[in-house]
Amino acid sequence: MGIVNKRDFLKMGGLTMAGAALDVATHGEAKAGARTNWSGNYTYSTDRVVDAGSAMDVSGALRATTKLRALGSKHSFNGIADSTVEQISLKRLTGMDLDTAGKTVTVGAGVRYGDLAPWLDERGFALHNLASLPHITVVGACMTGTHGSGIHNGNLSTAVSAIEFVSGKGELVQLSRAKDGERFRGAVVALGSLGIVTRITLDVQPTFTMRQVVYLDLPFAQVEKNFEAIFGAGYSVSLFTDWQGGRATQVWIKSKVDLSQPFHLAPEFYGAKAATRKMHPLADKSAENTTEQMGIPGPWYERMPHFRMKFTPSSGQELQTEYFVPRSQGMAAIRAVEELRDTITPHLMITELRTIAADDLWMSPCYHQDSMTIHFTWKPEWPAVKQVLPRIEAKLEPFGAKPHWAKLFTMAPATIQGRYSRLDDFRKLAAEYDPQARLRNAFVDTNVFNG
Repeated sequence: MGIVNKRDFLKMGGLTMAGAALDVATHGEAKAGARTNWSGNYTYSTDRVVDAGSAMDVSGALRATTKLRALGSKHSFNGIADSTVEQISLKRLTGMDLDTAGKTVTVGAGVRYGDLAPWLDERGFALHNLASLPHITVVGACMTGTHGSGIHNGNLSTAVSAIEFVSGKGELVQLSRAKDGERFRGAVVALGSLGIVTRITLDVQPTFTMRQVVYLDLPFAQVEKNFEAIFGAGYSVSLFTDWQGGRATQVWIKSKVDLSQPFHLAPEFYGAKAATRKMHPLADKSAENTTEQMGIPGPWYERMPHFRMKFTPSSGQELQTEYFVPRSQGMAAIRAVEELRDTITPHLMITELRTIAADDLWMSPCYHQDSMTIHFTWKPEWPAVKQVLPRIEAKLEPFGAKPHWAKLFTMAPATIQGRYSRLDDFRKLAAEYDPQARLRNAFVDTNVFNG
């Protein structure tokens, strides 16, 4: 493992220890008023936030407190980023460094995909995958196993080739795929429990052009007969449903473009009809904030996400839940959840179905499993949604479903823990890097470490 010595650490941080301590003292004062996540459904338990501008600031903050959790773009819907003592904001760590020869980019923990993607594209490079929202930070997404879509595309974390974090002991650690093997694979989707990540390195590839087309009302009977063909019809494919009428209300197909070839928008797709106007996943909402459709070609980063960076993510006031099931059992899982349609629909905005390729990252929901996800965007009605979730989870029990780490669920911790075969190895790794459990909180204690 790569623990940086003190002299190099001081050089990389660009600050003396006295300077780091001053920064922490200045920015760590209590702030008035409740703070919430972006959708407003979760209120953080402390008003103390350290504003870090370097790895040295992070180290100083860790040495000065008993508990610390990293705060990213506030897109988590549960308490995974919360702390009853102190949080640390890394939004000032916005450096981006492209290695054209090595085909990698190293970014600071404050960088969002919406910042990185156009910057990369201008320099002739692209990422292999993006989430539906470009507003989230790169580090936050990778730490929680967040994903895009595509039967051949791994989640966002699979692009990580190196990672730098300040461990719970205050030491700067650098790990890479090339040098650190299993230790690295345990550290990528770490849920903030090994250290505070300051920089992350991603694999990149030559830039490419994409187009996006939307079809309406795809019968589930066709999905059942042609599951692989439908989800493999593009580089990235999403099905949306309200669970009524035995169909997907919309199909979004995102494909790489060869501009030398003519394009013809097929009027039908397995019984679904081509949309004649730009769509929002919620058909009654304006499509102004969604990415370009109708087969119009454009840069990869303006087609792979569903929503544009300059507009409110998704619908704003909402709740989100997501479960990963084996892709081989995807249709059976859809049919199982469909039995609850009249219980689900009154509280639902929309459900999205996507596929993700297997990976080898210990705490990824896709560890050694090609997956399909069932994602629910709920109305902000938590008391009602909280009653629905156990029923959905019961329907998905036969499929060994795993919840998204950063979204809402009611699944028993013992059930979740039993579905991660490398959990004991991860716990040992966490104990090594954070022996005093400074980086743990109620969420990870409950769902990862206790049991």
